[in-house]
Amino acid sequence: MADKATNGHATETAATPDMPPAAAAAAPAPAAPVAAPAAAAPAAQKLRFDMANIKSTYCNVCNATSTREEVVINFGVNKTWDMPGNNGAAKEMEVQLEHRIILSPYAAKRLQDLLSRLISEHEQRYGELR
Repeated sequence: MADKATNGHATETAATPDMPPAAAAAAPAPAAPVAAPAAAAPAAQKLRFDMANIKSTYCNVCNATSTREEVVINFGVNKTWDMPGNNGAAKEMEVQLEHRIILSPYAAKRLQDLLSRLISEHEQRYGELR
C-alpha cells in the first residue's frame, strides 16, 4: 500500500502493478491487502535551520554577475545619500560591499523562484512595488 498525505491526514491507497498511481488514487481499496512494493517511497524529510551563528546585515545595494559554473551576488550599502552638503547630486556614488554570495546556477534558480514568490505575496498584501 502507498501512503498519501491529505490535509495533514494519512490515507492509504492500493496500487497494482498494472495500474498507474493516478488510477490507484481514484480506485476503491481492494478487499484483500496488497503487498507493498520492494522500493517504498522515502518518507518526507524534515529541514531544520541551525541559527546559532547567523548574522544580520542591512544592505541597500545588490549587483550580480555570472559564469557558466557560478552566479556571484554582491551586497553592500550606499552611504553616499547620507553625506552632508551632497544635495542629492553626487558625482560619484560610493558603495561599501559587505557580502559576496557565490551560488551554483541551480541554487540561483531556486533563489529566483523563492524571491519571485516572496515579492508576489508582498505585493498582494501591501500593493505593487514600483
